[in-house]
Amino acid sequence: MSRWLLRRLVDAVVTFLLVAVLVFVLMRLAPGDPLDRLTEDRPMAPAEQARLRTLFGLDQPLGTQFVRFAEAAVRGDFGASIEYYPTRVTDLVTSRLGPSLLLGFTVLLVNLIGGVWLGVLQARRRGSRLDRWLTRLSLAGYAAPSFWLGWMLVSLFAIKWRLLPAAQMTDPLLPPDAGWLSRAADVGAHLILPAVTLSIVSLAATMRYQRSAMLEVLRLDFVFAARARGLSERRVIWRHAWRNALFPILTLLGLWLPILVTGAVFVEQVFNWPGLGSLTAGAVMTRDYPVLMATALLVAAAVLISGILTDLAHRWLDPRTRDG
Repeated sequence: MSRWLLRRLVDAVVTFLLVAVLVFVLMRLAPGDPLDRLTEDRPMAPAEQARLRTLFGLDQPLGTQFVRFAEAAVRGDFGASIEYYPTRVTDLVTSRLGPSLLLGFTVLLVNLIGGVWLGVLQARRRGSRLDRWLTRLSLAGYAAPSFWLGWMLVSLFAIKWRLLPAAQMTDPLLPPDAGWLSRAADVGAHLILPAVTLSIVSLAATMRYQRSAMLEVLRLDFVFAARARGLSERRVIWRHAWRNALFPILTLLGLWLPILVTGAVFVEQVFNWPGLGSLTAGAVMTRDYPVLMATALLVAAAVLISGILTDLAHRWLDPRTRDG
C-alpha cells in the first residue's frame, strides 16, 4: 500500500510539473499582449510600456520568466495581478475561494444525496412509468448547456416571477447592521439559482451511472441469496447491493471534486458569482498571466488530489484492487 501510494504521489508531482510548464508556455505563445488591456482607456508612452514590461517580467526570455515564476511559486508567491495591479494574486484567489467552495460543496451534496437516491429508485422500479420519466428528465438535464439553463432560470425565477435574486452573492442594499441570520438567508437566496443550475446538469450523470450500476449488481447471486435468507428489501438494497454499486459514483466524485475549487466558469459568469470560475474567465479575456497560472495550477492540484483520493476509496472498498 505504501509503495503504491508513493508511486501515485511521484506520478502526481511529475504531472503537476508538466502541466505547469505546458500552461506557462502555451499562455505566452497565445496571440495578444496582456498590456493591451491597460492601454485601452489611455495611450501610454513607450517608456511607460517598457517600465510595465519590466515590472511584470515580460521583457525577459521565456526560460528566464519561467525560472523566476517557479522560484516565486514555490514560496507561494504568484506576483501581482496585471489587471488588478497592485493586488497580489494570492489575495485575489483567497478572496474568491470561499464562494467557490460554498457553491461547489452545495452541488456535490445534492449530487451525492439526490443523484444516488434517484438512481437507486430507478433501478428498483426498472421499466415503470417513474423510471421512464426520470430517464427523460435526466437526459434532458444532461444535454442542456449550463449557461442556457442558467439564463432560463434567471428569466423565470428572477425576472418574470421575482422570487429569487438574479446575480451576485449578497444584496448590496442589505443594511450594514444586519444580523448573521439575515446575512445567511441573503447568501442562501443568492445561492439557489447557480446551485440548481449546476445540480441539474451534473445530477443527470449521477442518476444514470447509479441506475446502471445498481441494475448490474441486482442480477448477482449474492443479492438473490440475501433475499432468500428473508432479509427486507430495504436491507438488501442499501446494506448489500448499494455498496457494490458505488464504484462508478466514486469515479464521478473524483471528477467533481475540483468543482469545490473552481465552481463552474459559465455558471459563475451567468450569475456573476464571485468565485474562482469567474475570476479565471476574466483573466482569460484580459490575459492576466499571473492569475491564470495560479488558477490553472490550483485546478491541476485539485484534479490530481481527487484522483488519488478516488483510488484510495476504491482500494478501501474493494480488497481485490489492493497489492498482494
